[in-house]
Amino acid sequence: MDKVRWGIIGCGNVTEVKSGPALQKVEGSELAAVMRRDAHLAEDYAKRHGVAKWYDNAEALVHDPDVDAIYVATPPAFHHEYALMAARAGKPVYVEKPMAKNHQECLDMIAACEEAGVPLFVAYYRRGLPKFVEIKRLLDSGVIGDVRFVQTTYLQQAKDNLGEELPWRLQPELSGGGLFVDLASHTLDILDYLLGPIGEVQGFAKNQAQRHQVEDIVTATYAFESGVMGTGIWSFNTYTHLDKNEIVGSLGKMTFSTFSGDLRIEGLDGLIEEKDIPNPAHVQQPLITKVVEELRGLGKSPSTGVTAARTNRVMDGLLKDFYHMT
Repeated sequence: MDKVRWGIIGCGNVTEVKSGPALQKVEGSELAAVMRRDAHLAEDYAKRHGVAKWYDNAEALVHDPDVDAIYVATPPAFHHEYALMAARAGKPVYVEKPMAKNHQECLDMIAACEEAGVPLFVAYYRRGLPKFVEIKRLLDSGVIGDVRFVQTTYLQQAKDNLGEELPWRLQPELSGGGLFVDLASHTLDILDYLLGPIGEVQGFAKNQAQRHQVEDIVTATYAFESGVMGTGIWSFNTYTHLDKNEIVGSLGKMTFSTFSGDLRIEGLDGLIEEKDIPNPAHVQQPLITKVVEELRGLGKSPSTGVTAARTNRVMDGLLKDFYHMT
């Protein structure tokens, strides 16, 4: 197709800067319609962003003949329903991360899109960011030798004044878990991109602070299919903030955060390079560019339903005892 005309289901905060404008700015892409259950909010978004059509009904947007592809930007609880709806309509779908509430929903979504013959993409946009493209290039070049293991530490201070109604990210019926699911999914997915799929996984999840009903600390040990080993800890009730990944190889190591631009490379003789690689103004734009190129027959997206489902499988493995998953 010459131009991909998008429809957004759920035009909330994530679409204001991160993704919505990118759908309009990428070559061969256009934002044709938006939908929110609150008609006034849908209309307001459409007017502020110069979008021609708005809806308060997802079915109406999906079946609009002027919409070629669907972007599902709702909380994870609704990704499965809307992805299947788009597939039945024969339209490609781009789903926010995490892909769904659990791995089984991901498999259902993949099967539905395969049966309908439409592609399925997931908004793990770090796979398109310049920083992580550069890290992958450096790893593949052998700058730190053969990768041996990776360690992740993510610490976050507890947030006070959550309000009478908890944010949806702390409601497992909407998010699939707590902040671990929302934030650690980025790290687990980018490690999959950099080091290949994770095979075996073991871990523990607890609610230490008892401030809500979801996990607030998770520890993990995993073995990548490549033979690389990994460990991680994510704690959301500590005294400070820390976002650190270390990939250690036979000749050196890389240290970088998941959410900032920093990158440090050390070798046998000390520091090799240290730099900051900033994100673009619309952080999803590089990945959306790849998605649009694939839909136009000009390239391939590095983030698909198949790659994203692997991250849900890992998170299910780490949270299964906490949520009593079967």
